Amino acid sequence: MPRFRPAEHIRHRADFERAYETGARLSGRRMTLFVKANGDDHARLGIAATRKIGGAVVRNRAKRLARELFRHLKPDTGLDIVIVPRREFADAPYLDLERELSELINRAIRRHESAIAGTRRVRSPRSDTSV
Repeated sequence: MPRFRPAEHIRHRADFERAYETGARLSGRRMTLFVKANGDDHARLGIAATRKIGGAVVRNRAKRLARELFRHLKPDTGLDIVIVPRREFADAPYLDLERELSELINRAIRRHESAIAGTRRVRSPRSDTSV
């Protein structure tokens, strides 16, 4: 199973701001996504879980879920993906989150080729809907 390596973290404010300003922005029911090509050969993840979604316990759960989703749906090419979870994110079933993130990344790749040129789509999540 693929790991979430330190090189796959977005840590610097400038990288977050670059994704916000020039990346593709897509909104879903449980999260907003900013996607930008990064010029590397691997994808990176940033998570912006603010106090709007809840206290420290809720924010940390949202961040753990986002990292796990990224680990399973990681694109093969160089993208910076910033996830901004909403309140519903931490309480949603994992498979719903996986499906939504996959759809948002694929929609970003289809619609915003200028921001994320040359990127292949991520695989679809499991079709098993039982939890």
